[in-house]
Amino acid sequence: MVKMFGFILVVTTLVISRESWALENCLQEQARLRAQVRRLETRVKQQQVKIAQILHEKETQFLDQGENSVIDLGGKRRYADCSEIFNDGYQQSGFYKIKPLQSPAEFSVYCDMSDGGGWTVIQRRSDGSENFNRGWNDYENGFGNFVQKNGEYWLGNKNLHLLTIQGDYTLKIDLADFENNSRYAQYENFKVGDEKNSYELKVGEYSGTAGDSLAVKFHPEIQWWGSHQRMKFSTWDRDNDNYEGNCAREDQSGWWFNRCHSANLNGVYYQGPYTSKTDCGVVWHTWHGWWYSLKSVVMKIRPNDFISNIV
Repeated sequence: MVKMFGFILVVTTLVISRESWALENCLQEQARLRAQVRRLETRVKQQQVKIAQILHEKETQFLDQGENSVIDLGGKRRYADCSEIFNDGYQQSGFYKIKPLQSPAEFSVYCDMSDGGGWTVIQRRSDGSENFNRGWNDYENGFGNFVQKNGEYWLGNKNLHLLTIQGDYTLKIDLADFENNSRYAQYENFKVGDEKNSYELKVGEYSGTAGDSLAVKFHPEIQWWGSHQRMKFSTWDRDNDNYEGNCAREDQSGWWFNRCHSANLNGVYYQGPYTSKTDCGVVWHTWHGWWYSLKSVVMKIRPNDFISNIV
C-alpha cells in the first residue's frame, strides 16, 4: 500500500512538473511572439517614414522643375486672387501665391490668364491621376498636384470659402469629352459657406452651352433630388446630403450632394461611356447624361465685376 501511494505521488509530481514546464514554455512563446510583433510594428513605422521621405523628395523634384514652379512675384505685394495678379501686369498662366483677405497664410493656386485673364482655378480633372474619393479633411484642406500645369487638384473648401467671401464671384466650368468636343457652364454669385455651415454651395444665374446641372432650374422634378443649390458638402465620412443613404460613399467622391446628383465633377475618372452600380463618373448630366464620364474639367472663378486693365 505504501509502495502504491509512493508510485501515485511520483506520477502526480511528474504530471504537475510537465504541466508547469508546458505553461512556462507557453508563456515564453507568448513573450517571443509579442517581441516579434513589436519588431514588425517598428519596421512598418520605419517603412512609412521612408515612404513619406520619398514622396517629399519627389514633390521637391517637381518644384525644382522651372516651368512647373510657383511664379515668383518678388514679394511686391500680396494678392487676394488671380484677377489682382493679372491686373498688375502678369499675363503668364501658372502657379502663383495668393492670400485672400481673411486667410491666415498664403497658398498656391493655378491662375488661368487666358479666356480674358484673371481666373483662379479651384478644381481640375485631366487624366485620372489623382484619387478624388477622399474624406472630409482632405476636401477641407485641399489635395492634389499643385506643381504641374495640368495636374489634378481640389483647392480646399476652406480656401473656397476664404476666396468667395471677398465679394461676388463668377464660376466658370470648362468641360471636354473624349470626342474632342467642349462646352462650358457659367454661374454668377458663386459662394461657398464656412465650416459651421458645412461649406454650403450657392450659385446665381446660369449661362453657357453645357446646360444647368448645378441649380437645375429647368426641371422641377430633377431639381427636387438633383439640384446642388444650397447643398452642404458631403464626403464618405461626413454625410450631409438629403438621401437616406450616403451619396458620397456610393458615388465615390466629395461633392454638394442632394439625393444624389445631376453633376458630380469629382467622380471616378472613367473614359467616356461606363457601367457601374451607381452613376459615379465625372458627370455633367445636361450635356452627356449620367452614364458618360468626361475627359477634362476646370472649375475657375473670377470677380463678377472684373474689368481687365490690360490693353
